[in-house]
Amino acid sequence: MLYLASQSPRRRELLQRFGIPFAALDVDVPERRAAGESPQDYVVRVARDKAKAGLAALDGAAGALVLGSDTEVVLDDEVFGKPADAADAAAMLRRLSGRTHDVVSAVWCVGAARERHELCVSKVRFAPLDEAAIAAYVATGEPFGKAGAYAIQGRGAILVEHLEGSYSGVMGLPLFETARLLRGFGLPA
Repeated sequence: MLYLASQSPRRRELLQRFGIPFAALDVDVPERRAAGESPQDYVVRVARDKAKAGLAALDGAAGALVLGSDTEVVLDDEVFGKPADAADAAAMLRRLSGRTHDVVSAVWCVGAARERHELCVSKVRFAPLDEAAIAAYVATGEPFGKAGAYAIQGRGAILVEHLEGSYSGVMGLPLFETARLLRGFGLPA
């Protein structure tokens, strides 16, 4: 049985595209970057921690495979997590305005006997944003709960001038990499 260690509606929606039955697990994993940890290493570690926590919660369920994923926005080696409030969201958007940032997505598949992961890095360039555009977007409420304070699958798409990489990876679960991972575990993806 396949499990997704995430309550993210976006990840559930994306995983449903494979047509493989799965159940979602609610895991609580600290998301704090360690001193000296690169952004990519951080994202890979958090995704693995989520998958391992999901597997542990199943307490040895036979044949269980757990997917864990993490996605972060990275600019100038700084990881932009989810904004704490409207001022934090506006500050993030100001920094991203007119610049290209990385969106790093890692996905792990873990079972009792083995584990593997895939990494996807996409480049996203924002158009220059004025204060009115930033305030209007923050006022929609969409930036909250989103890494980097935007959702490419929502109104945040109008902020994006160029995307090089995986649209689904920017959403939170890179489909190409996830399919390759699932096939490696014998699932029809």
